[in-house]
Amino acid sequence: MKKNNSSVEGPDGLVYTARLPLSSATLSYLADLIRGRLKKIGSRWRVLPAGKIATIVLAVLRCDQRPGDLAGGNGVHRTTVTRWVREVVGRAPRLDRALKKIARMGGGIVLLDGSVIRTRRRTGKENRKNYSGKNKCHGLLVIALTDDRGRLLWISAARPGRTSEITACRHDKLTQKLREAGLGAIADLGFIGLDDGGPDADPAVITGYKAARNRPLTRGQKLSNMALAAVRAPVEHGFAHLKNWRVLGKVRTDPSWATALVRALLVLTNREVAR
Repeated sequence: MKKNNSSVEGPDGLVYTARLPLSSATLSYLADLIRGRLKKIGSRWRVLPAGKIATIVLAVLRCDQRPGDLAGGNGVHRTTVTRWVREVVGRAPRLDRALKKIARMGGGIVLLDGSVIRTRRRTGKENRKNYSGKNKCHGLLVIALTDDRGRLLWISAARPGRTSEITACRHDKLTQKLREAGLGAIADLGFIGLDDGGPDADPAVITGYKAARNRPLTRGQKLSNMALAAVRAPVEHGFAHLKNWRVLGKVRTDPSWATALVRALLVLTNREVAR
């Protein structure tokens, strides 16, 4: 049986060019990673040069271009583009190493926040665990730490959307590692109750005050909440830079691959922001 691997549109499909809003330094960095991987695995030939492969991968990640469309425009198969994207996914910093680096640089606090990355709605039992009742959508929860300027330091594994932020932080032993590094974290009201240290221990996670139905906030508590909100504002900038990669607008691939994807985008985001 003869296989037909040609595109559905036929050989005369239209091809267009587009501009990537990224620096040449990011392209060179990714191309060097590809060359290093080819040397490591002993691959002597690829259908396209490393720079062209890096451009295609960045188009998928930054602009959420479909691999099938890019494959047709470059004379390769769709699965080849998908394999290229997964090959360049690197490793992000570990939590303990990221905290120790901040401590060595003289920092005293980090900023903590969580966000839900939307995914496709799945069928059956897989549909239930990824539904976030807080955000009213299907997605994966990630926890991130930034420094006081909003630069991403670490990002957690992607967990089902129904997972609470406190549960995710306790799974990563966040408070324990913050104390070991001698650092504190500033977070929003969603992290109240995370710090389970003793009454004599210094707080590892600082949050604001939450009002109750029969106990409104005092003027001092409101001022304290405003001050904390101003301090933790840069963490929102960090997530905004991360979500500039439009592939995170809705993750269409296997959710088990989302952790590697988000951590690779953390590395690329830091390269792009720091230029």
